[in-house]
Parts: sequence; C-alpha cells; structure tokens
Amino acid sequence: MRAVAVLLICWSSLALAQPAAPVVVLTQNGAIGPASADYLQRGMEKAVELKAQLVVLKMDTPGGLDLSMRAIIKHILASPIPIATFVAPDGARAASAGTYILYASHIAAMAPATNLGAATPVAIGPQSEPREPAATKEKSKKDDRAERTTEPQSTLHTMTRKQTNDAAAYIRGLAQLRGRNADWADQAVREAVSLSAQEALKLKVIDLIAADIPQLLKQLDGRKLSVLGQEQRLATAGAGIVEYQPDWRTRLLAVITDPSVAYLLLLIGFYGLLFEFYNPGWVAPGVIGGISLLLALFALQLLPVSYSGLALIALGVGLMVAEHFVAGFGILGMGGIVAFVLGSIMLIDTDIPGYGISWQLIAAVAAVSAIFLLVVLGVALRARKQPVVSGREQMLGMTGEVLEDTEGEVYARIHGELWKVRAGIPLARGSTVRVVGIDGLVLAVEPAPKQGGAQ
Repeated sequence: MRAVAVLLICWSSLALAQPAAPVVVLTQNGAIGPASADYLQRGMEKAVELKAQLVVLKMDTPGGLDLSMRAIIKHILASPIPIATFVAPDGARAASAGTYILYASHIAAMAPATNLGAATPVAIGPQSEPREPAATKEKSKKDDRAERTTEPQSTLHTMTRKQTNDAAAYIRGLAQLRGRNADWADQAVREAVSLSAQEALKLKVIDLIAADIPQLLKQLDGRKLSVLGQEQRLATAGAGIVEYQPDWRTRLLAVITDPSVAYLLLLIGFYGLLFEFYNPGWVAPGVIGGISLLLALFALQLLPVSYSGLALIALGVGLMVAEHFVAGFGILGMGGIVAFVLGSIMLIDTDIPGYGISWQLIAAVAAVSAIFLLVVLGVALRARKQPVVSGREQMLGMTGEVLEDTEGEVYARIHGELWKVRAGIPLARGSTVRVVGIDGLVLAVEPAPKQGGAQ
C-alpha cells in the first residue's frame, strides 16, 4: 500500500510539474474583411498545431463584411479549441459584425469601458424611407403616380425585412447555442441598440468583465466548457501566452482588398495594357499593367462588387479611346467620362464603413484618366501615324536614278545606295524610277517623273 501511495504522489507531482498548454492570442483591429477572415482562420489552425487550450480573440471593430464575418463564425463553431472573444482595450467596441462573433464564441468577455451592439445589417444599394401614396392629398389626379411610387418602396422594404429577419434568426441561433440573451440579440439586430460592458454582463449577453488578458485568464482558470460536444476544463492561471500577429500575407491581403487600392490597381491594369497595345515593345507598361490587373481581380472577387459598375468603367475607358478614332466631336469622350464616374461610384456594392471609395478619389482618378486618355494616348496615336523612317516599309515609294545595266541586270541609286532593280519595261540610263515592291535584294520599280517634270 505504501508503494502505491508513493507512486500516486509521484505521479501527481509530475502532473503538477508539467507546464499548462499555452493560450494563443489573436488581434482584430478595424473593419472585418477578407484579410481578417484569412488571418483568424490561420491563427486558429496555428493554435491546433501548438495544442493550445484556449484562443483569445482580442477585438476592436466597427463591423465589416457579412461574408467575412460568417466565414470567421464558421471557423469558431468548428474549432476543437475554445474561443474567447475579448473586447479590449478600454474604449474598444464590438459593433455590428463584432457582436455576432462575440455571440458565437465559447466565452464572451469585455474590458470595463467598452460597448457592443448596433448589429442591424447594412442594406446594399440606395435606401429611402417609405412614403405615403401621393393619392392621399389628390386622389383623383395622382392615383397612377402613387402606384408607381409605392411599388418600388414596397419591394425595397421587402428586401430590407428579409435581410433583417435573416440576421435576427442567425444571431438568435448563436445566442441559444451559447446560452446567452437571445432577446437582446434580436433587439440589437432589429433596433440597432447597444450596451456597455456592465449592462451586457447584467443582461447575460457576456460572461465576464476583465481589465486585461492576464486578468481574463485568471478568471477563466478552472472553468468547464463544452467544445464540439466534449467537456474541456481550462487551466489558464499559469499558462504561457503566445501572440500570433498578422504576417506579411495578411498585411498584403489587407492592402489590396482595400476598395480604394483595388480600384486603383484595376485602373493601372487597364491603362498599362492599353498603353502597351499602342506601343508594343515598351514591356514595362504591359508587365506593370498585367500584374496590377490580376491583383485587382483577385481583390475584387473577395469584395462585394457590382458587375454593372465594373462594366460601366470598362465602357467609359472604351468610349474615351474611341474618341480618337471616331469623329464624335467630344461626345464619346464626355460620355466615357460620365460612364467612368458612374461605374466608379457603383463599383463597391455596400455602405459598410471602411469599404467604400471616396468621392475625392473618384474625382481625382476621373480627371487623371481623362488627361491620360485624351492627351497621352493622343500623342501615341499621332506617333503611329508618322511616316516610317527605317526598314522595309521606308523604301516603298522612294525614287531613284537608273545608273547602268550590266548583262541584262539594271542598277539604280536609291536612298544613296546602289540597288538591283527590275521593271516590266526597259529602263533607260538616267531615267527616274519609283520603288513599288521588294523581292529579297531586288527592288521592283516603275517609271516616275523627275522632280518638276511630267510623267
């Protein structure tokens, strides 16, 4: 018995001596987008590799794209490691998409001076308030007008209700899964309400309040969580902290998926390839344009893009180019600028903060585009129309003087050089000929009038 007791004591001592599994800390600052989803997914995979016992997502966000938010939530729900979303530091917020992520996490925590909420989905496209039918005041005269006015508004409100009901059902499902306040979650979506940290704790929206990550881990020590149907017990009091910061890939993705950057890359791609097509052999514009266009297309397929806007931009560029070939008296060029500006405004199909193209950038790019296409491209086209001064094409049409014939072969001095020539009729010495073709090293010629004479 003593031997068994000694073995149990030794085993317990060894178990206590083993270091606790680490805690991985991820950071989300700013709007949630494709780069955020990629970074958080790889961070969770890194935590699995390190055999971490907990992932802490330190978050401060105004919201973000719905597709990116749902991708992050899918990874949280499928994670074999519990996720604790921590709204911090003081003054941070988890608005809109951040509220959904907070509700999806196994643990929801906030720093004292933080807030969450305002989770109403931002509707895509122009919105307006419902109007009373025009027939209210002048029913006899404006029945038709009222019908035309009310119909689009009814369709608009139907779409808005569908988006809101879908978002409300989504967040209620997350609340029921984690045992949080589902009624307030519904209000956050339908009424865009917000809560402070203390109010959120009181209403059971979050699980705890902590000043910083060490205090958070101290409060979580010993807590039991259900992860993928299995119970896990946290031992975070003495756990090591591993911070997984965004790497170059995340930073690059964040840059190119910025709508303004993607927009500029798209235009650089268009103009680079266009300039290369009109000046073959320059190489640099084609290479830069090709790379920029591919990066832009990669970024745009991750963003909520309006294909109508993209088509209008392409149409605008095409019309401005066509101005150089068709006598449109400026109409094609002006139409191209208008289509270009409208397409730029419509390109990013969302009103989410942080995912729009500013009017100032659109105006500046439209002005530069007009100058580029109407001036630079015009210079390039004029250069193409200049006469050829070298090569085979330069010889055609030139005149020269027949010098002599030797054993039936006729030679002429053309462009300061002695050429063997051939004509369908006999050529007299001293006569003037014009080059009409080239066959290897023999020029095909025809009689031509001398300067100032008649043929």
